[in-house]
Amino acid sequence: GDEGKGKIIDVLTDKADFVVRYQGGSNAGHTVIAEGVKRVLRLIPSGILHEGKTCVIGNGVVMNPLDLIEEIEGMRATGVEPKGRLFISTRTQMVMLYHRALDKAEEAARAKDKKIGTTGRGIGPAYAAKVSRTGLRCGDMLAANFLDLVREQVEETNTKLRMLKAERVDEGDQIEVPGCTIKDYQLDADEIVAIYKVAKEKLSPYICDTVPMLHKAKAEGKSILMEGAQGTMLDIDFGTYPFVTSSNP
Repeated sequence: GDEGKGKIIDVLTDKADFVVRYQGGSNAGHTVIAEGVKRVLRLIPSGILHEGKTCVIGNGVVMNPLDLIEEIEGMRATGVEPKGRLFISTRTQMVMLYHRALDKAEEAARAKDKKIGTTGRGIGPAYAAKVSRTGLRCGDMLAANFLDLVREQVEETNTKLRMLKAERVDEGDQIEVPGCTIKDYQLDADEIVAIYKVAKEKLSPYICDTVPMLHKAKAEGKSILMEGAQGTMLDIDFGTYPFVTSSNP
């Protein structure tokens, strides 16, 4: 996947009006060095570094809200303001803390010769939740019952974590997820709900239905650049299966 996508996109962005991220998650990074400042973008399209460009995180992406908040704050710290230029589709699936816990638990439960080398960022479980129709989308953050939905998902994940513990190959292998407490392979629902209450407040202003926005831009003759992540051999269909990512680069 390291073939210089971020740098090429940064060059092409100069001629684009909109930059739309269409797949992948924070398991891939685009490094751009501009005016002597190095910035690593994992979720925000690289176009954010170009004044006047509109950036969209689309429905093919699995977006970790906590990672995105960290990126937004990082942009502000280097003098780039994303508000008003960054938009998140209501249809974008979210990677949650419980997905990360599940990702690591599943990898740890695999025999040594069966491990797939996951980054442990929860990307696989998030895409699996999308396909099984149990995932949470960014539009859910705007709903009154969002935190209830989060609690339900944490409780369901705890059931799976209990099962994985019983099948563990290495009982000494501890599952750790930055930002949350895991005790006896169980997540603290109250702690996680509190984390996403803050995330909801911070990200809600960026979330909207981006489909009409892009159709309008196309009708007006605007240039739209699609930004992907990873590379061909990591594609879920065309890559070195099963050592692949969970989407179509």
